[in-house]
Amino acid sequence: MPVLSAPPGLAHLNSGKVRDLYRSADGRLVMVASDRISAFDFVLESTIPDKGRVLTAMTAWWFEQLADVVPNHLRALEDPIVPPQWRGRAMVCEALDMVPVEAVARGYLTGSGLLDYRASGAVCGVSLSPGLVDGDRLPEPIFTPATKAALGDHDENVDFAAVVTAVGAATAEQVRDLTLRIYRRAADIAAQRGILLADTKFEFGRDAAGELVLGDEALTPDSSRFWPADDWRPGRPQASFDKQYVRDWLLGAESGWDRASGAAPPPLPADVVAATRARYIEAYERLTGLRFADWPG
Repeated sequence: MPVLSAPPGLAHLNSGKVRDLYRSADGRLVMVASDRISAFDFVLESTIPDKGRVLTAMTAWWFEQLADVVPNHLRALEDPIVPPQWRGRAMVCEALDMVPVEAVARGYLTGSGLLDYRASGAVCGVSLSPGLVDGDRLPEPIFTPATKAALGDHDENVDFAAVVTAVGAATAEQVRDLTLRIYRRAADIAAQRGILLADTKFEFGRDAAGELVLGDEALTPDSSRFWPADDWRPGRPQASFDKQYVRDWLLGAESGWDRASGAAPPPLPADVVAATRARYIEAYERLTGLRFADWPG
């Protein structure tokens, strides 16, 4: 899905890997989740049908579950300024002064955290016990921030001191503490549904009153790793309800893609597209207990 053209009354501000952002004449923001999918810092040629609607539905649900932990930027899902073709994938949001940090929480060791651990015995400056393997549960969730990269660039894991340098000690501590509080709440909720929340990332900003607010999306298969609890086996890659399925296909022999080549990944075959869509929908339905077919759009 290409960047969506702005309808009358909305001005296109910018586009990320997945979302397009617009501003209304009265200053409100409209964030639209497309069906684009990214992997390894590339936006793939293929799209995943209904993906943007799943992301919006999950984010709205999680915002409700977390309302007593952290305020969020969502103001409406349906509004006269949202055109009908965006129904179910658009959020009318409050504008925030964003904190330039990817706030990542990890409860399990995998992904880039595993690579860092294998190289140094630590993740973002947090030392871990020796002998851990892919998928191991950590004794306590850890805060492992990253820099926010421009489109096409790679987010880089950093230590807490780098966050302090970037935003100041008070904001850094607030972001760290809030990230871990949200993660613990979300992990408890997911566990009740038979799902492990391996890791997740958040974005925060300050509202007009200076309060730290949860922005962007929250706890979707794009920003989180969700694993079925009954299939969790440390020491190997885990089955997942997130886009790890796409990453695994791209790295496999069938894709014919060499990540080190610098070339863009190939289009996804129809069966991988369908299986990815099914995983996103299953994540939504298992976590929320709702039918995706009932979501607007």
